[in-house]
Parts: sequence; C-alpha cells; structure tokens
Amino acid sequence: MGRKPRIDQEELARLAAEGWSNARLAAHFGVTESGILQAKRATGLSKPMTDHSRALPWTLRREHSQSGPATNLRNLSAATQGRTVPKDKLNTALRWANRLVGNGLDITYDPEHGFLEVPAEGSSHIGRVLAEARAVLGEAPGERPRGADTSGQG
Repeated sequence: MGRKPRIDQEELARLAAEGWSNARLAAHFGVTESGILQAKRATGLSKPMTDHSRALPWTLRREHSQSGPATNLRNLSAATQGRTVPKDKLNTALRWANRLVGNGLDITYDPEHGFLEVPAEGSSHIGRVLAEARAVLGEAPGERPRGADTSGQG
C-alpha cells in the first residue's frame, strides 16, 4: 500500500485563489475531488455547509424535496445562518411563513402526502423558524418583510 499524496496547503490556497477547479486540483495533487474538498475544509478554504435540519427536521422523500414549503424553509434557514438569499426568494418565504402564523397554522410533513398545513398547537414549528429568521434579519414580529409586495398582485 502506497503512501497517501500530501497536499501542500499553501499551494492549494494559491491555486484555488487562481480559480482552479476541484477536478484540476485533484489531478494536480494526484488525489480525488473528495480529497480536495476535504483539504479545502481542513484549511478553511471552503464555506461550511449550511445545515437546514433545524428548519427541515424530517427526512423528505425526493419528490417533496423541491416543493414550495421545503424551498421556503431552506431559504428561511439559510437567511438565519447568515447566507445570502435572493431578495425575491426570501420575501416569498417570509410572506408564506407570515401567512401561516397569521392564520394560526403550522406546517408538518407526511412522507405519503408531503407538507401539510395544520392548526398550530402549542409550540409552532413555522412560528419558531420565522422568529429565528426575523431576529437575524432585524425584523420585528408581525412586521411585513422588507421589500415585500403588499398589493396582492404577486
């Protein structure tokens, strides 16, 4: 069994800054792309992965993973974690969550039927996700999302 190739961290940082792709870096260092990703994480060259498990605590079936509720929850989660979310997508997610909370509804997930709007009872999942996003975005509870279209036209 041969010795693992060593990735020079300074050279990796320099080449990555020059815009080299992970595939090109892997070929250069004689490792897999996964090895490059691991080296980038170890040297702080890559952003940490965004973890949406707090906003999406369910194991979603593939056919539900790109649904409106899943997308809205991921966008709220990303904003809560300080990620940049396009303004239109963030406003859509905020309007959706505000509508649910304002109507006393919560969101739940069923693998057979997908996301379901249900009466909020006790601790509201969507209420918590919305409150966390508002706190990071600097919005007061009940405030309209910044830049939101309130005309009802879209």
